[in-house]
Amino acid sequence: MVRRNPERRAALLDAAIEVLSREGARGLTFRAVDQQAGVPAGTASNYFANRDEMLTQAGDRVYERLEPDEALVAAGREGPRDRARVTELLHALVDRVADFPTGFLALLELRLEATRRPELREVLTRRIRTDLDLNVSQHLESGLPGDATTVVLLYLALNWLIVERLTLPDLFTQEQRQELVTVLVDRLLAGQPDGVPADGER
Repeated sequence: MVRRNPERRAALLDAAIEVLSREGARGLTFRAVDQQAGVPAGTASNYFANRDEMLTQAGDRVYERLEPDEALVAAGREGPRDRARVTELLHALVDRVADFPTGFLALLELRLEATRRPELREVLTRRIRTDLDLNVSQHLESGLPGDATTVVLLYLALNWLIVERLTLPDLFTQEQRQELVTVLVDRLLAGQPDGVPADGER
């Protein structure tokens, strides 16, 4: 049965993300998703009971695509455990998220819709809480300097920096954005000791 094809469902949700980023939540219709995905009319309606369900699942899908793979996570555990390494990892994080601009812009649209749709708000709250908790635990386990509050503050600041980069790209130059990340880390971690040495550096 076509409804059970996970690859087709993922492709439709990816199309929904593209529509959301380009047309906004009001432009997200079954027809628009079918056209974006290049599938026959009526395909999306075979996979999603209604528009609310498609919005909710699109919220989950954005976070699936933003999750780093195991190789990237493993690479983050390598190297020294100092402020310079934190800065390097955060620059890479900002670039990785910004490299999926339609996903981040779709997520902004979904957040606005979540103020009017309790089920969508519940999904986004759960996904973002899980993502934030994972970032905190990975940071603490890594031995990098900074505590849980530091991670939350970096999350809040970097999210808005990415918003500015994607919605008002001429507000700051690339050099200014990089400098802001560096200064942010320096000020948040000022006075905090570096973490444990990396393996082989003891």
